[in-house]
Amino acid sequence: MSPAKVKPESWVRAVPGGLYVAPGDFFIDPTRAVDRAVITHGHGDHARSGNRNVLATPGTLAIMRARYGVEAGGALQPLAYGEAIEIGGVRVWLAPAGHVLGSAQAVLEYQGCRVVISGDYKRRGDPTCAPFEVVPCDVFVTEATFALPVFRHPPDSEEIAKLLRSLALFPDRAHLVGPMRWASASV
Repeated sequence: MSPAKVKPESWVRAVPGGLYVAPGDFFIDPTRAVDRAVITHGHGDHARSGNRNVLATPGTLAIMRARYGVEAGGALQPLAYGEAIEIGGVRVWLAPAGHVLGSAQAVLEYQGCRVVISGDYKRRGDPTCAPFEVVPCDVFVTEATFALPVFRHPPDSEEIAKLLRSLALFPDRAHLVGPMRWASASV
């Protein structure tokens, strides 16, 4: 008979600094500088500066170094997709999230329970990053910023075509790639 799984809410919980993993004494994408952080990807709402120890994919660490310089973190530890380490009895590994270069899902295993924390992710293929991988788990923690039906993402090919037309028309100008306009749908 296999041992009973520990309840995830007993070891992973939301606190004022972010999502805290108690047995390992670390945070996932903390909202303020902490001693130990696991970062899912390099966007500023997930990867903040000033953490003492940072664990993330090499791609995410490169983005953090480019964005924050020496403030990216005291000690930056790269962890490749699928490579596992143990932090305070918690087995931690990263799986591709398909969102941006280096984006990852943090996979946490502790006393027979697996929790996956996605950060942002994308199921549609993207040539700029490793594709999203489904990871079986007991609990899946995700963001849902654009999950409402009012958000309709235009096809990538249309957005890329707009950029290429602009580059052809204005080859000597800077081109800013930013937020897209979203088409509304009735809810």
